[in-house]
Order: sequence, then structure tokens, then C-alpha cells
Amino acid sequence: MLTTLIFLGALLLITLGVAAYETYGERKVAAFMQDRIGPDRAGPFGILQPVADGTKMFMKEDFVPANAIRWLYFLGPAIAMSTALLTGVVIPWGGTVTVGDFTMSLQAADPEIGILYVFAMVSIGVYGIMLGGWASNNKFALYGAIRASSQMISYELAMGLSIVALVLHTGTLSMGGIVSQQLDGVWNIVYQPFGFLLFITCAFAECNRAPFDLPECETELVGGYHTEFSSMKLGFYLFAEYVNMFISSAVMSTLYFGGYDIPFFSQAGDTGLLTVALGTLALFLKIGFFIFLFMWIRWTLPRFRYDQLMDLGWRKLIPLAILNLLITGLIAQREALLALF
Repeated sequence: MLTTLIFLGALLLITLGVAAYETYGERKVAAFMQDRIGPDRAGPFGILQPVADGTKMFMKEDFVPANAIRWLYFLGPAIAMSTALLTGVVIPWGGTVTVGDFTMSLQAADPEIGILYVFAMVSIGVYGIMLGGWASNNKFALYGAIRASSQMISYELAMGLSIVALVLHTGTLSMGGIVSQQLDGVWNIVYQPFGFLLFITCAFAECNRAPFDLPECETELVGGYHTEFSSMKLGFYLFAEYVNMFISSAVMSTLYFGGYDIPFFSQAGDTGLLTVALGTLALFLKIGFFIFLFMWIRWTLPRFRYDQLMDLGWRKLIPLAILNLLITGLIAQREALLALF
């Protein structure tokens, strides 16, 4: 129990630290793509910029709009941030490490329905955005909240169907079980390349990242659902987006790219500290690649119109996800029949 609490505390700190430095990384990536320097004042190479940003958020004036629904106004960012952080507890961040008589698994919980838990947290996160926009009593915030809820509900359908195909292939809903099947074997991206493309497209929409950032479209909605928020309440919304980006990258790495599996290196049954540490490092390198991909896409593709966004979700991604599910089912049925005869 104590080791689990220590691990959860460490996971919280790592998640917040990664999210903080994602803001720094995004500015540096954007500066590189636009031939600029980026942050360079706060510390060497601007490395302390996230600390300066966090301090600014804490010290800014905190106000509440006069006509806001106060308890919902405070509840919105709390739900958005909490659900973003809770998602990481079912992700296997590494194997089981054994040092003498001490044994610890680098996964806080491994329920049999781990994938359903992830989807549950993602779905609850929609309420944080919707409540924030509604409680602000601002028409631009409400428009942003409506866009966000419609967008997330629409793209969760295609994402769920792509995951159903993966579950049909692996035969388990456990995140740890899916990783263990890929250890020293073939990654699921080989069997489900089309499902992965559907999943990552929907992940961009679920995280409200460009080109799907319509809920906070500055040119139309001022700031979208968090227009009326300030200080750390605004910080929670902004931070939750980067936490979701980190967790989404971890989920994609886990489901399709072997999780903490190291290519061409046998890890099965090895609980040594060095092997487990290398596996965790491999997972974070995969996560880093996907985080860079999120940033790369943001600064290279233009924003969709809202009608294009909904058309893509309902008339293209959902039919393609159903097609992928049918093909996966036929292949699984064929393999089952061959095993019988």
C-alpha cells in the first residue's frame, strides 16, 4: 500500500513536470518552425520559462464574473484537471522491478477493464469544459463549450470503434495484458495500422489540438470556453490540455507500440532494475515522439471549419472505423476456424 502511494505521488509529480515542460517544448518547436528563437530569458536557453509561467498564474488576480454560477464556475476546471490526472493510473509505465526482497510494479492499478476506465475518464472530462462554459454566463464561452462537447462526443465514437477492433485482436481490456502480449513480439501497429490512424486522429480532436481546436478558436470565440477564467482556474484548463496530450501519447504508445517494450531486446521475465529502467526510458522516448507530433501538426496544418470537423467525424471516421472493425472481425473468425480444423 505504501509503495503504491509513493508511486502515485511520483507519477503525479512527473505528469505535472512533463506537462509544464511541454509548454516550453511547444514554444521552442514553434520558434524553430517559424525561424525564431523562442523563450531565452528565464534561465539558460529559457529552461525556467515554465516556472515563470506557473508563478505568474499563481500571482495573477483571481476574479469571478458577476453573473457566473459560482459553484459550477469553480467545479469546471477542477473536473478538467482531475480527470486528466486520474487517467494515468492504469497505464503500465514499466515492468515489475525486484531489488532483493523489495518488489514494485510500475503500474498503480491494472483492472481487467483498463481501457474502459481510460474512456470513462475522458468522457467525464467533457463535463469540466461544458460546465466552465455554461457557468461563465458568456456567449463566447458557451459557444466554445457546445463545440467542445459536440466534438468530443462525435470523435469518441470513432475512437471507441478503433479500440474495439484492437480488443478483438488482443482479447483483453487490460492495459498491462496488452503490453505483455507485445513484449519480445510484434507490436499491435503491425496488425492494426488503420485503427491506429483512426485513433490518433480522434486523439487530436479529444485533446482540442489543432487542426481540431475549434472550442478555443481565438479568431471567432475570443478564448472559447475558458474566456472568463483567470489565475489558476485558467491554468488548470491550459494545464489539463497538456496533461491530456501526455496521457494520450502514453496510451498510443501502450496500445500500439509495445509500451515499455524495447525493440530487439529480450525483457520477458527480467525484473532487474536496469532492464525495467531501460523499458521505462523506451516508453518515454515513444511518448516524446508523439508529443512532438502533436506540436508539429499544430504548427503546420490550418484549423478546420466547424462543419468540416463534424463532417470528418460522422461521415468519414465512423464509417472507416466500422469497416476496420468488420475486417478485424473477419480475420479473427478466419483464424478461429483454422484453429478448429
